[in-house]
Amino acid sequence: MGAHALGAAAYAVKAVELATPNRGETEVQWQVQNMSRAVQAALRTLPLLGEDPSGPLGSGLLAAGALGRTIRALQTALRVIDPN
Repeated sequence: MGAHALGAAAYAVKAVELATPNRGETEVQWQVQNMSRAVQAALRTLPLLGEDPSGPLGSGLLAAGALGRTIRALQTALRVIDPN
């Protein structure tokens, strides 16, 4: 389910970027800042995008292009908040 959450977040960033170019990074930061601590903690337990080729965050549609870049940005932002 966590992979679905990251995918939905990535699609939301894509929509923001289409509506207002160059606002994607701001949207990523907004999403992370507005997640509950429990959601942040749950998403941090997921493997990094592309790390597990057999999992939902493997080498599928979410791993490439703008969606992949966004998920990597989300995962990086989550680790900056709590690097453990």
